[in-house]
Amino acid sequence: MAASDRRPDHHGRSNDAVAAIIGLGGDVSGWSEGARRLLGYRAQEVVGRAAADLLVGQEPSGATAVSPIGSQEWSGTAALRHRDGHRVELALHAHPSLGADGTTHGFVVTASPGESEQDRRLLEWAFDQSSVALSTYTTGSGTWQLNVVAEGDERPPATDARTTPYPDLLGGIRAEQGFLECVRRVAEQGESMRYERFAPAVASARQRAWIIELWPVRDPATGRVTGVGTATFDSSEQYAARQRLALLNEAGTRIGTTLDVARTAQELADLAVPRLADFVSVDLLDAVTRGEEPAPGPVDGAVMLRRVAHQSAAEGVPEAAVEIGGVDTYPPFSPPARSLAGGRPVLSGAADPDFARWVAAHAERSARVRDYGFHSVMATPLRARGITLGVAVFVRTHGSRPYEQDDLILAEELAGRAAVAVDNARRYTRERTTALALQRSLLPRDLPKQAAVEVAHRYLPAGTGVGVGGDWFDVVPLSGTRVALVVGDVVGHGIHASAAMGRLRTAVRTLADVDLPPDELLTHLDELVTHLTSDDDGAVVHDEPDTGEIGATCLYAVYDPVSRLCTMASAGHVPPAVLLPDGRASIVRLTPGPLLGVGGVPFESTELELPEGSLLAFYTDGLIEARDHDVSGGFERLCDALASPVPSLEITCETILKAMLPDSRDDDVALLLARTRALHADQVAAWALPSDPAVVADARAQASRQLALWGLQDAAFITELVVSELVTNAIRYGAVPIGLRLIRDRTLICEVSDASSTAPHLRRARTYDEGGRGLHMVAQLTQGWGTRQTPTGKTIWAEQPLPAGAP
Repeated sequence: MAASDRRPDHHGRSNDAVAAIIGLGGDVSGWSEGARRLLGYRAQEVVGRAAADLLVGQEPSGATAVSPIGSQEWSGTAALRHRDGHRVELALHAHPSLGADGTTHGFVVTASPGESEQDRRLLEWAFDQSSVALSTYTTGSGTWQLNVVAEGDERPPATDARTTPYPDLLGGIRAEQGFLECVRRVAEQGESMRYERFAPAVASARQRAWIIELWPVRDPATGRVTGVGTATFDSSEQYAARQRLALLNEAGTRIGTTLDVARTAQELADLAVPRLADFVSVDLLDAVTRGEEPAPGPVDGAVMLRRVAHQSAAEGVPEAAVEIGGVDTYPPFSPPARSLAGGRPVLSGAADPDFARWVAAHAERSARVRDYGFHSVMATPLRARGITLGVAVFVRTHGSRPYEQDDLILAEELAGRAAVAVDNARRYTRERTTALALQRSLLPRDLPKQAAVEVAHRYLPAGTGVGVGGDWFDVVPLSGTRVALVVGDVVGHGIHASAAMGRLRTAVRTLADVDLPPDELLTHLDELVTHLTSDDDGAVVHDEPDTGEIGATCLYAVYDPVSRLCTMASAGHVPPAVLLPDGRASIVRLTPGPLLGVGGVPFESTELELPEGSLLAFYTDGLIEARDHDVSGGFERLCDALASPVPSLEITCETILKAMLPDSRDDDVALLLARTRALHADQVAAWALPSDPAVVADARAQASRQLALWGLQDAAFITELVVSELVTNAIRYGAVPIGLRLIRDRTLICEVSDASSTAPHLRRARTYDEGGRGLHMVAQLTQGWGTRQTPTGKTIWAEQPLPAGAP
């Protein structure tokens, strides 16, 4: 090996030849610089000494002595002692040194590392030349040894004693405490560990990540941990992939939490900022916001969209050129329109001529792009089930890296998931709108005019998550200035509940026209519900919801302003509350019957005498169970709210709802308030009549005199005919006692009562019949007539309008 080959390796060693000259007597007479570097002895320490002193207890293999015999070359291995005492395995080769006469004067012995030393050198070379950042930490000295990759760009100069590991990665001169703690634990516990490092990144930029594997290095002889080895791997791509998967996984839980179109779009924008974009806007077709079905397929040409959501990394979303609810038209060459037309995401930016053209056409958008440095844009269509719903635009501003193909794939995946959620919300909106339209069409729009009570009402559908329900109410004018107050609840939600509610409301109004008492009306209603849930053979109808199985409740009350009596019966419904004029509020004690459709159990009526000005509150269970499902507490809150002094019933409704309901409800609420009025003695005239045909003329005279007192002389002729006919029928076909009553209210009402339960009916009299024309004449002369059953018989009534100009 040439002595001039002195290229240094990474550890400062040179490749000088390892050679020595040994005389025939076995003494060392020459020593090379390479030998000094290998064994540590300087020339003056070795020259003149016996070569055998360098051996470790054995002779070289392949030779009989250190001083070779004869003039032959020989080769072998030997273990030499290093100057510091450790053993060095070497391969020796002896070359005879010949004089001028051809005799051997000595030997030139060259050495190369033995197999173990060569392996050690190989390991050192592998350590130095590895493409992976490697380092070793010595526990005894607390020093680090780094390979070239680990030293990085911050490699210290030769005179720098710094021993910081991975200066580029771990922060330069001072390494992270977390990493050093891992090193300490590996050294102490003797177990491998992993340390993950993330480099700081600007918003929307890909974050760098590294994984550092640490393992204990043990002394093979003793097993004691003498150091820690580390290897560092760049895991940025894997980390980015995990982040994308995490974002998609999070999208599954954060997008579509409600069935609200605008809220779902906002959830997409909130999720993407700042992890994918600095600014996001979501625009939808107007048909989607209304719950309608857009035309299938892509959207071509200039398209008009409505902004439903946007979000920004900057507070206040200053980048937005269109406000929420605003409409913008995208020209065909703009990235959003191109993505809608092609049905695929479009990657664009400041270098795209179409992008610049689009921005320049809108002054406000152009200013936003210039002020905030929009340079990279992704437009992704929102498509689900073959229809296009709108477009999501993702933007990066100055300081963020441009979008790449991986970002486009991620945006498309997010938009696809959001589109399904938006379409679900759109479908729900359509169904809910249809159900609400059905329900509101079945509820009374304008309550009929009547004089018995002053009313106010509210109906609130359930929150958007459960759909419309079957709560309903009604006010039905009855004969004799009485009024029926009704409230009911079909358990369940959806169109079937609304349809069942419409059936019940129609049935109640029909039965109310028959003028049945509350308990009898509920009995007939119960039978009707039972029939509605069965076919003609009594089998349950399976192709539509079962009203009886779902359950329905009803409270029916009749208030008479003449007697100031309120009679009510309940079919499993919550009791009403009453506020008396003296300020006392309480829950009415009823005997509740079973739910409608159960059958077989009678209903009981409760009768209350109410002072004029009493306030009745009828409601559904959604009002009192809205907070914590605490019924008793709900009753208390209702009474407190009802007793609050307010100037009108409308304000009382608002006060009650505000006190009773939370912001979000899971059930419908119906509320009906009724303040009672009373007809005073100067509005009612009554007479008891004997069962004598001669009294008919006296009854007509008494009626005429009363009309004169009321100033209704113009109504006397018709009234006398009605009184004459009804009293004659009561005397001829009824039973005593017989009574006549006139009521002056919005109309003039004539009532004749008797103790017979047989009700008259209209019939067409033939030419030669002597009777049968009386009731027909009454029906022609009045605006209405009818009969109602009473506890003691029946009452026949006829109603006629007051004369023009009557007081």
